[in-house]
Amino acid sequence: VQLVESGGGLVQPGGSLRLSCAASGFTFSTYHMSWYRQTPGKERELVATIGSAGTVTNYIHSVKGRFTISRDNAKNTVFLQMNSLKPEDTAVYICEASRSLDFKQYWGQGTQVTVSS
Repeated sequence: VQLVESGGGLVQPGGSLRLSCAASGFTFSTYHMSWYRQTPGKERELVATIGSAGTVTNYIHSVKGRFTISRDNAKNTVFLQMNSLKPEDTAVYICEASRSLDFKQYWGQGTQVTVSS
């Protein structure tokens, strides 16, 4: 099983980034997918989630209207489009797959996002 994130980097405040998470080794279309973020000294924070069919999404309040989670089940990939980025969005962004049917859960290694002028 692998979850490989990409698309992170350094961006100025107000800029945009699109993160991708490529999945392999499991039946991607049956898993709920999420993006978390983590900064040093803080707990991992759930940012956005998307259901297995891609029709149900949820976001934390601080990113609503700025971030969009989506998925392509044909390509086993989940995305996080991040617009109007703020310095407080700086974190390692981590992809997570979960399935309540059998309590399986997988994590990626993360990709660094730094928002700074």
